[in-house]
Amino acid sequence: MPLTVITLKNCPLSLRGDLTKWMQEISTGVYIGNFNSKVREKLRERVVDSVGIGEATMSYAYRNEIGYNFQTHNCSKIPINFDGIPLVLSPQKISSDKLETKHGFSKASKMRKAKKYNTKEKTSKENKEPYVIIDLETSGLDSINDRIIEIAAIKVSKETKQYSCFVKQDIKLSQTIKNLTGIDEDQLKNGKEESKAINELVEFVGNYPIIGYNINFDLKFINEALKRQSKNKIPNKTYDLMKYVKNEKIFLNNYKLETVLKEYGIEEKVPHRALADAKIIQKLLDKVDELASKLNS
Repeated sequence: MPLTVITLKNCPLSLRGDLTKWMQEISTGVYIGNFNSKVREKLRERVVDSVGIGEATMSYAYRNEIGYNFQTHNCSKIPINFDGIPLVLSPQKISSDKLETKHGFSKASKMRKAKKYNTKEKTSKENKEPYVIIDLETSGLDSINDRIIEIAAIKVSKETKQYSCFVKQDIKLSQTIKNLTGIDEDQLKNGKEESKAINELVEFVGNYPIIGYNINFDLKFINEALKRQSKNKIPNKTYDLMKYVKNEKIFLNNYKLETVLKEYGIEEKVPHRALADAKIIQKLLDKVDELASKLNS
């Protein structure tokens, strides 16, 4: 005989007492029993006749795709049959004012448009929060064993200032780095000592926020250079432009700077020289709405 479960809500006490003759009340308003389909139908008729304005559901074992079936009475949820599978329909009440046809753009669309144009307007104005864009050229990718060979920074405030220099390093550059940057050992010989270059960079940056493309890479090299002087890491607030690009362009194949520039309509090659790259990053920053608006808010 199939197991049957009946649940009641806001029903008369007389009905609850009547059901206990046939079923066990295992929780308030929840009844369970084991009887044949004929008894089940008789109980259902009794429930429907006696429940009044209350709600009632009946669930029982059944030979279908999911192994059970259910019926409801006075419930907000309605059982429907979909290719032999019982499903639950939850009708949504729609107020009459929502049924009226409204023309023009939605509020959400208007807000997006306002945000779009306001961002462009703000970007063209004087920046309210000054910041510094930093870019480095290095002898490799390992911040511990490789070295900084060129530094550049652009300070954007009431007036734009630049800092750049080669960094003197007693190392032999790989041919890959020479081909990529165009920098050779002779240029490094005429550069500034690393300690002086890093200290000048830190002084130039001051307490301004730092922006870069994959800025963590640059910071690792700067902090390692400071560590060699037994100095603390640079404490400034940082913004990684790559992170904001990933938020706006989630379907790019990769996030190399060359790829991203094309996506934002900047038709320039990345020269892999510190100051030139910093200027390109500045152009990209103006097109990345989320970060540009944050800096101008």
